[in-house]
Amino acid sequence: MKVLMTGSDGFIGRNLVLFLAERKDVEVVCFNRQDSVARLPEMMRGVDFVFHLAGVNRPKQVEDFMSGNRDLTQAVCAAAAALAETSGKKLPILVTSSIQAGGDTPYGQSKRAAEEAAFALRQSHGVPVHVFRLPNVFGKWCRPNYNSAVATFCNNIARGLPIEIRDPDAPLTLVYIDDVIARFVQLMGGAAPAEDADGYETVAPQYSTTVGDLAALIHRFKQSRGTLTTEPVGTGLVRALYATYLSYLPTESFAYAVPQHVDQRGAFVEILKTRDSGQFSYFSAHPGVTRGGHYHHSKTEKFLVIKGRARFKFRHMHTGERYELLTSSDASEIVETAPGWAHDITNIGEDEMIVILWASEVFDRAHPDTYASPL
Repeated sequence: MKVLMTGSDGFIGRNLVLFLAERKDVEVVCFNRQDSVARLPEMMRGVDFVFHLAGVNRPKQVEDFMSGNRDLTQAVCAAAAALAETSGKKLPILVTSSIQAGGDTPYGQSKRAAEEAAFALRQSHGVPVHVFRLPNVFGKWCRPNYNSAVATFCNNIARGLPIEIRDPDAPLTLVYIDDVIARFVQLMGGAAPAEDADGYETVAPQYSTTVGDLAALIHRFKQSRGTLTTEPVGTGLVRALYATYLSYLPTESFAYAVPQHVDQRGAFVEILKTRDSGQFSYFSAHPGVTRGGHYHHSKTEKFLVIKGRARFKFRHMHTGERYELLTSSDASEIVETAPGWAHDITNIGEDEMIVILWASEVFDRAHPDTYASPL
């Protein structure tokens, strides 16, 4: 498949180019600012789909809104109309617009005029046209301090720079760049339109938040390196926003240190804490050293030896039943402790032992649920 893309060097374009490059069956032909609109008819010959992403939103002169949005879209549509008239080929075109289209601003008026050109092409020549009135799109590579609160907040907070919030309760509707691209690719592949009542193509999911809540969440991302407590970054808006925040980190912030507690037995390091699913740590032990020697009422743990050899001992706190097992880094074996059983772990190898540990609860010194009981 061969596609033509305008605006490939913009935020959405850069992401789309990368996604399409991952596919071996797609060739991308790019039309950018240095190209003449006179080349559009020639460039459209032999392509199977058009992504019209180009546009302007902060030109130097107000008349550039119309030339960069309406006029360019009209040129794209004229080339597609000519192709349909001369060859009968109805080339699908995807057009990105904005929720500001139709507003009283020069930008909104120019985007609305671009939409009208696209819909007119559909009406006059039966060309498949997909017009997206996109809300605030966020994700990696969006330009900060330009027209995206998400990009600006992520960039500035990651670098310790101030942000400005005029109205923390101002509502925001957001869509994530990966979801936008996924819908684009579906349509490129021939998926059925999913238009709203006004004929605009839609992207899901969309996230509703406020400017204040957005900023607070991004601040917590930054603070998590100190608290070691992660936000629930596995799904939804938090997942997408955390990925976006990390994409704005300067390279010198790719790594960060965590406290290491060292004594005669070895080292203990907390890696990550969660709000509702415990914490991750690791510890080391010198040859012959035993760690543990306690039991829990409710807390559970998972141990994975990643270096060395270990002996686990267990004793039931009610029946006195005992159990022992040996494991090593060669086994890739999780050892899980059960409430009501005292347990310890001994390094039975000749070298340092290193063990990854997950505990079902974040350690609370006031209520540790950890009671000494040597085995």
